[in-house]
Amino acid sequence: MDQPPVIIVGAGIAGLCCARTLLAAGIPCTLLEAADTPGGRIRTDELDGFLLDRGFQVLLTAYPEAQRVLDYSALDLRPFEPGAVVRFDGRFHTLMDPWRRPGSILDGALARVGSLADKLRMGSMRSELQRAGPLAIYQRPETTILESLRARGFSDAMIDRFFRPFFGGITLDLSLSGSSRMMEFVFRTFSIGDAAVPAGGMQRIPEQLAAGLPAGCLRLHTPALTVEPHRVRTPGGTLQASAVVVATDGPAAARLLQRPRAPAVRGVTNLCFAIDGPPPVEQPVLILDGDGAGPVTNLAFMSSVSPRYAPPGKALASASVIGIPAEDNATLERSVRRQMASWFGPAADAWRLLRVYRIADALPRQSPPWLTQPIWNQRVAPRLWLAGDAQDTPGLDGAMVSGRRAAEGIIAERAS
Repeated sequence: MDQPPVIIVGAGIAGLCCARTLLAAGIPCTLLEAADTPGGRIRTDELDGFLLDRGFQVLLTAYPEAQRVLDYSALDLRPFEPGAVVRFDGRFHTLMDPWRRPGSILDGALARVGSLADKLRMGSMRSELQRAGPLAIYQRPETTILESLRARGFSDAMIDRFFRPFFGGITLDLSLSGSSRMMEFVFRTFSIGDAAVPAGGMQRIPEQLAAGLPAGCLRLHTPALTVEPHRVRTPGGTLQASAVVVATDGPAAARLLQRPRAPAVRGVTNLCFAIDGPPPVEQPVLILDGDGAGPVTNLAFMSSVSPRYAPPGKALASASVIGIPAEDNATLERSVRRQMASWFGPAADAWRLLRVYRIADALPRQSPPWLTQPIWNQRVAPRLWLAGDAQDTPGLDGAMVSGRRAAEGIIAERAS
């Protein structure tokens, strides 16, 4: 008698990669997704001709798992410039990767983001991590990002003006208390590849992953109410399963598994603005708040990266505020506008707010011993598994890896 399918709860990146691995092994599966489209936290909304990613997200093209899983050519990736523009002391300072942009060496040396010694240390760290490789990085002693940077000799100015807004924006933690191993992995990934977005928005990534699923495999508008190793209860009834994978975010997984404590998470608030005419910075580059005055930590004009993000003759700005501010959207908007006007002049007053995204569970918190003594275990019980970036490294690549590993665990479990 045929076994019932594996049921995967959540059609985010982890769930989609889990399904693909199971199907490749000839194991039928059903993906249950509460929303109206796959992708989980990766979603692109269309509004007035603009493409709005729900939160500022990028694909690092050197991610090992992403390289294995995704068809980059079909995604039509559009890269950011390697480096950043840092705003502090009333000016913009350009700090590009001189190995990939040799013409920027003089500008970088003269930029007051840090000292010349800081820039030499940056080059040394880049070379060291490229030689080390990901596996060696994960075997290093783990401290916090801040402790690691100070141990490498970086000045307070370099840390506060560049590393804090840069890695703080990646980890959603301006205190830089996250894992030094994760920081080194991400820094290496940035140094050997691009930060890019699909020309048509980040949602093209889960759409590509879902495109290969057989008919009937993905069930949208189908939330899971409870899960057990052999069944999942939904509003439409109970579904029998040969195994169950909970591939949701950490808090949702804790609710489904009736765990008293959910994994700690970090949030971010993203404001999207429409601009009539060209943006004040037409270069496809990330802009960082080196003053630390906020509320915006980083800003990108997404239409400069991919013109499809905005209608002809208009531009799109994506501003990220770390955390979930207590003030309402109108108050937050006023604070952001004041900051943007101080950066770009009164023209920023005419930007039209399109949408505010408050993403409370954007990333799992990743303070040590996140990778030294991992607290996650993907196998909850026989035939009951977890997947998601809360079960691996935070972000897109970790979600992909966790989905594959859950599927491989089920395959091994069946064979035993």
